Amino acid sequence: MAKILHAADAAARPALLATPKARIGLIIPSSNRLAEPQFRHYLPDDIGVHVTRLRITGPWHRPLDEIGDAVREAAGCLADSQCDVIVFNCTGGAMAGGAAAEARLLELIAEESGAIALSTGQAVVDALKALGITSMVLISPYVQATNDAEKIYLEGLGFRVVNDVALGLPGGTSYIEVSPGRWLDEARAAVSAEADGLFLSCTNTTQIEIIEQAEEITGLPIVNSNQAVMWRALRELAAKLGGSIAIRGPGRLFQTAS
Repeated sequence: MAKILHAADAAARPALLATPKARIGLIIPSSNRLAEPQFRHYLPDDIGVHVTRLRITGPWHRPLDEIGDAVREAAGCLADSQCDVIVFNCTGGAMAGGAAAEARLLELIAEESGAIALSTGQAVVDALKALGITSMVLISPYVQATNDAEKIYLEGLGFRVVNDVALGLPGGTSYIEVSPGRWLDEARAAVSAEADGLFLSCTNTTQIEIIEQAEEITGLPIVNSNQAVMWRALRELAAKLGGSIAIRGPGRLFQTAS
């Protein structure tokens, strides 16, 4: 029988903030089921999270230069929720079109919403730079072609991918079903002497749960898609609000000063 939550039980839970200090809006693929709960779990309690979904992956896959109208509408919806930062939060999608197409998409978001516009690709690059990672191991649930596109994106920006692991999964539920333990095993096995960090790619996985353990085991800094977006978005909000936002989260990334 389902338990009814009584007022006394509710009183012990964190207060729901109708007016948080700031709000982050996420534009995510319709199949993504982990970005939203992860953001709510890791972000400070006084940061609101609002989500809009688009059918842009799997059977509905379209390149970045064909989804401008859909992204513009999504950004407008999140602007209606008074989001301060709006993120196009899809790693493979952000990187596959290349940096120029990604930049154009961010311009559309900013124009439509008036908010600070970010993408997962941009946040990952900034996180890699903040940690001093120039040569990395790339690990993802994707098919090899998607990994290859991410390598082209990263190497075009001056990074080096010295080893990559693509699990070759078809998407959606199959990404979610990969356990944190599997990601930890993959990180441990893929480490290369040439790498100065690891990039765990994808916004719809449990990778974020093993960041700190993987850093301890490998001795290397770790960047994950959702982790990088949280870090970059919180820094943007802190700058906007004069440093009144707490910047906390998993891994060495949240200990960086840059």
